[in-house]
Amino acid sequence: MRRSLKLAAVVLSGSLGMASLAACGAKSTDNTASSGSSGAAASGLKVGMAYDIGGRGDQSFNDSAARGLDQAKSELGVQVNEAEAKTGEAEADKETRLKSLVTAGYNPVIAVGFVYQSAVEKVAKENPNVKFAIIDSASDTQPSNVTSLTFSEQEGSYLAGVAAASKSKAHHIGFIGGVQSELIKKFEAGYKAGAKSVDPNIVVETTYLTTPPDFSGFNDPGKGKEAAQGQLDKGADVIYSAAGSSGNGAIEAVATAPGNKWAIGVDSDQAQQPALKKYADHILTSMVKNVNVAVFNYIKAAKDGNPLTGVKNFDLKSGGVQLATSGGFLKDIQPKIDQATTAITSGATKVPTAPQG
Repeated sequence: MRRSLKLAAVVLSGSLGMASLAACGAKSTDNTASSGSSGAAASGLKVGMAYDIGGRGDQSFNDSAARGLDQAKSELGVQVNEAEAKTGEAEADKETRLKSLVTAGYNPVIAVGFVYQSAVEKVAKENPNVKFAIIDSASDTQPSNVTSLTFSEQEGSYLAGVAAASKSKAHHIGFIGGVQSELIKKFEAGYKAGAKSVDPNIVVETTYLTTPPDFSGFNDPGKGKEAAQGQLDKGADVIYSAAGSSGNGAIEAVATAPGNKWAIGVDSDQAQQPALKKYADHILTSMVKNVNVAVFNYIKAAKDGNPLTGVKNFDLKSGGVQLATSGGFLKDIQPKIDQATTAITSGATKVPTAPQG
């Protein structure tokens, strides 16, 4: 679902900034609030956002970040510029994208996804007066002008596992990860633990689409569809995908399979995403990661002159992750979901961050 965003006409300081931004596929939007909106007057803050693979329009992770950026533009009056990643790009391309935003005067700059960790560290060290945020990654070596916005994905995924095991008639479910990385293993770990808390003998199929340095597993719906079909063929009747836009293919496979099969979405409430609404009757729930909230809070703090620093983690207790209730398909098992939620938020249940068994 990635689409190419071209640079809109906007006055940028310096011809180098204009040329560089055009080269990295950026889109700049002005800071004038639209008529009838609740947007504030122009704040003078210029926010750059560098998307992960899949970009705006992936119906998942990047779109959640984009919603936070859109909210900041509307309510805070900030000027924004969006730059997209390309599948198979080199590390130097990520650095160039970030540098282009800095050169054009955008500060802060938000990098969407752990794949930017090295690039953010390097560019931030070269530009100590610019604030950076990176989503889904934290490092002991990153400079003080970098803020990490992280999430307890394992906790939301635990609830997804409870839902999957409670709804599965085959006692056989599946997990599809986009890229076999430490981050996506958190999703797998929570999902398996939650499922086994309901049904210790449940079978959980696990498929990863790619391994680093190949990150195309986040942007290949065909691979997602093929993986889901393979798990369906083995008997799984509920499949959870943590795979960016590749998960759209998995949802399609589940929704078009014979019998009553369930898909579980990720990051955004995927039953409500335009490209996936036609499959909504087969989307049991989505493990929503409120990246939009983290992005908006980070930008607002910067605008207010109180920038967030260090590592800011958004967990189940703080509303950073949750299960979507679109379609009402969880109503009959809501007491189980509530019980599991209370156990996690109270500390009685410690959800693993690495797959167990």
